[in-house]
Amino acid sequence: MSPTSNRLLRTLVLLACIAGPLSSHTARAAISVTDDSGARVTLEHAAQRVVSLAPHATELLYAAGGGTRIVGAVTYSDYPPQARQIPRVGDSGALDLERIAALKPDLLVVWWHGNAQRQLDKLRQLGIPMFYSEPRHVTDIPGEIERLGQLLGTSAEATRAADQFRSRYSALQRAYATRAPVRVFFQVWQNPLMTINGSQIVSDVIRLCGGRNVFADLKPLVPMVSTEAVLAADPQAMFTAMPGATPADRPLANLAMWRRWPQLSAVAHHNLFPIDGDLIDRPGPRVLQGAQIMCDDLDHARQRLAADR
Repeated sequence: MSPTSNRLLRTLVLLACIAGPLSSHTARAAISVTDDSGARVTLEHAAQRVVSLAPHATELLYAAGGGTRIVGAVTYSDYPPQARQIPRVGDSGALDLERIAALKPDLLVVWWHGNAQRQLDKLRQLGIPMFYSEPRHVTDIPGEIERLGQLLGTSAEATRAADQFRSRYSALQRAYATRAPVRVFFQVWQNPLMTINGSQIVSDVIRLCGGRNVFADLKPLVPMVSTEAVLAADPQAMFTAMPGATPADRPLANLAMWRRWPQLSAVAHHNLFPIDGDLIDRPGPRVLQGAQIMCDDLDHARQRLAADR
């Protein structure tokens, strides 16, 4: 470890000592839940000072009734609107470790694959309890809200939010899952061209709406694909996530490149759909808003496809 790293670690430990022994357990833990890494997270009492290290985690904490307990959050933690007033502790990939320690948190909600592991290892040395958050399926989200509610001591509010989520999910499933299948390509990035496989949470949304991800069988979670592969798959609808791409304002932007291939079914039938990334990419409560938009878009796609038969 370099001298600079040693000095940083000593500073962090000193700040943690000033804050008090955050993880010493002299009695049986009052609260214990399992996080998304499979680890047990135990607290002696309900968390009062929480730092959120991912935007989706911030939304989950608010849904669980713990918004007023969040003392620090990363950049882009912008929903609900009051989350924009929370002090910042860096971004998901570059955390301000000294700032985090100075906030004296009694719980960190971290992003399993989005936060830098080296920085999380340093935070772990401070003994601050960590809850790893990474819902892999839409149906994982309500359970995560409930578990965070347990850690926060807000189980009643968390249960209500989780039940509402499950009810909305079931309604979408009843309405769309058995409709005529539509071949879907979801573009994550243009250059290099990237998509999602069947295990990624957006693919769950596609299935919920009765769509079929044309690259579901690829092994990487976010695989690179060639233009030729997309042309061969001939998707009937194409989606991409973009900031602010709401039903009222739907710029084609990156999807416009596909107009060079008018033989593509999605292009021929005008089934190119940008969608607000905050509603579809974040594995949090608002993903069902994104799902409703995608389901409506796929219904439009079905109508256009049927009209051409």
